[in-house]
Amino acid sequence: MILRLATGSLLARSLTVGMTILSIALSVALFLGIEKVRTGARASFADTISGTDLIVGARSGSVQLLLYSVFRIGNATNNVTWQSYQDIAARSEVDWIVPISLGDSHRQFRVMGTLNAFFERYKYRGDRALTFAQGHGLNDLYDAVIGADVAQALGYAVGDPIVVSHGLASFTQHDDQPFRVAGIVTKTGTPVDRTVIISLEAIEAIHVDWQGGALAGGQTTPVDAIRQMDLTPTAITAAMVGVSSRLDIFGLQRWINEYPQEPLLAVLPGVALQELWQIVGVAETALVAVSGMVVVTALLGMMAMIFSSLNERRREMAIWRAMGASPATILGLMVLEAALMAAIGAALGFALLYAGLWIAQPMVDAAFGLWLPIDEPSGREFAVLAAVVLAAAVASLVPALRAYRLSLADGMIVRI
Repeated sequence: MILRLATGSLLARSLTVGMTILSIALSVALFLGIEKVRTGARASFADTISGTDLIVGARSGSVQLLLYSVFRIGNATNNVTWQSYQDIAARSEVDWIVPISLGDSHRQFRVMGTLNAFFERYKYRGDRALTFAQGHGLNDLYDAVIGADVAQALGYAVGDPIVVSHGLASFTQHDDQPFRVAGIVTKTGTPVDRTVIISLEAIEAIHVDWQGGALAGGQTTPVDAIRQMDLTPTAITAAMVGVSSRLDIFGLQRWINEYPQEPLLAVLPGVALQELWQIVGVAETALVAVSGMVVVTALLGMMAMIFSSLNERRREMAIWRAMGASPATILGLMVLEAALMAAIGAALGFALLYAGLWIAQPMVDAAFGLWLPIDEPSGREFAVLAAVVLAAAVASLVPALRAYRLSLADGMIVRI
């Protein structure tokens, strides 16, 4: 009986009730959507590099090593000698190793020297490998592979020339040895998108005539002569390492960290990523708090709507009282109406969320490399929906208490 009365009352005020339900639905969709984005961003951040067991560089801090080797932020305190790199590569525990050399740039984008094996060994978002949207890898000394963001920002296509600048904030360019865009990597949502990749030998080639950070003697060696040189590097910035067995990771890490020839550091990427997230992930708490306040605001709006309708419904309440309805019945009616509005709004918001995810998922992935998973509804999401309904019922108690206290005589007075 009371459910039928509550439903009829809501239908009689369909416009205001509909607007209230819509505000609750949008706030619930926003709250759950932000939660999806937050967890998706955290997962994408953690999956920036996967399949790599150790990152090796000069001894510094684990976060610093991760920042410059993976995210191309900052600089190494020192380089790793080529001999040390070869010693690590010769270890029986090592299945594969890919060197990285940093230091130069191209129009604000970092230039990284490496091997063609980088395109096979670098994995992200679980076990996804790099693919080429256009072109191919490093087949020539002066080939360059660029990330999707580099291509988009600078308008590059395969075959376009690229001139590398010396250092990160230098106006000196290696214009005597221009590169050619050989390939463009498909959008990944990782720092690869903002990187210009050339070979290790190319890094050595463009610095043949440089000493102490400056061009020596003002003379440049002809490109044909450079191609005939031994361009084996003397040092690298860092290296990505994959081990043959997971059981060997910690033993190899200990050996590298205790390497007697020079101070080295080996870190597990997953552990370093978690340390970094603890630093940069503070904003997620504020984001959840803001979205929570949106839900609270919607519930307060619902309570205000119920309050504003009380004067219009005073005679209705008085008639119910005259027909024998108890104060508890009126109280329950008001609470039930609020709970119904919240339940319908929460369900609608839930549907809006998954419809929006289904539409936006491929676009967000292509534009930002952020993967928003569309999983089965979790217990946490159902708990949020239940909490919204419960909060709505609690919030409605204040106007409900006022409603049943309105006297019969006051409700029956006709005001002219």
